[in-house]
Amino acid sequence: MGGAAVRVLIAPDSFKGTYRAAEVADAVADGAESAGLETIRMPVADGGDGTLEVLTGPLGLELTEIDSVNPWRAPCSGSFGLGEDGTAVVELATFSGITTPHKGFRDPMTADTYGTGLAMAEAVRRGATHVVVAAGGSATTDGGLGAIAAVVDAGGLGTATVTVLTDVTTRYTDAARVFGPQKGADETTVERLTRRLEDAAVTLPRDPREVDGTGAAGGFAGGMWAQFGADLRSGADFVLDALGFDAALAGADLVVVGEGRLDGQSRSGKIVSAILARVHAAPVVAVVGSVGDDLGDYRDRFAEIMVATDRDALRAAGARLARLG
Repeated sequence: MGGAAVRVLIAPDSFKGTYRAAEVADAVADGAESAGLETIRMPVADGGDGTLEVLTGPLGLELTEIDSVNPWRAPCSGSFGLGEDGTAVVELATFSGITTPHKGFRDPMTADTYGTGLAMAEAVRRGATHVVVAAGGSATTDGGLGAIAAVVDAGGLGTATVTVLTDVTTRYTDAARVFGPQKGADETTVERLTRRLEDAAVTLPRDPREVDGTGAAGGFAGGMWAQFGADLRSGADFVLDALGFDAALAGADLVVVGEGRLDGQSRSGKIVSAILARVHAAPVVAVVGSVGDDLGDYRDRFAEIMVATDRDALRAAGARLARLG
């Protein structure tokens, strides 16, 4: 690298609860451009919150707001995206998420994915032939049974295909043990949820228990795989492919990744690890909100790690990239 021709590919995830991926990319790019660098802004996501937003432009999606229900069947509204090619993108977190608004008790035992199933069926009713569900951030451990019921109640999916985006390899009947506690399930509830998943596994058209990734979103992924033949894909890789990451990388001298917290979990299925797997020559800089104590030798994968907790710090981090040029 060298001189003013240095081109930086800026591909951050959101800083959850603080900044959207596009806001991070814009702030870092503004700082980099002020230092004379060329930038490619490419906000990314890993199949969880923010996936619909980053795919809307690249996939030519039109946002459609619908009425649905939240994880406890209370009325809620939300949007999905639908493209002219028949691709629909639904974020499970919008309708069945751990942050979906609810005025009552957020019971992990009764939470279900019925609202997401309603959104899937509505997308098909409006012309979708391929429904992509970003499965991150669920409040549910219903094995996808709620969504299946909603789709059946709405008349089915016809010939539409389903893809579920996930960033985990957890299997169906492990979902409660692995993810239940973060959804409010105590030890007894985890046991009850696990028994329910075991019962569901043997009643579905296909048994999802030995398939990696079927435990995503409390088994939603496995329910979709078993009932509708859903394709289970890495959310990070799906997004990078849709955004044309590899083509942009070919013209980049430096790559910037980012997320709210860089830690040991970043190694497994997250967008940062997916990007690192694709970058073979250009240095990679991480601009993050915080760094975990368990980062270990993963730190060696980066030319530099910069911590930035507000927009001014993000812009300053972008400007400091010139030192690497």
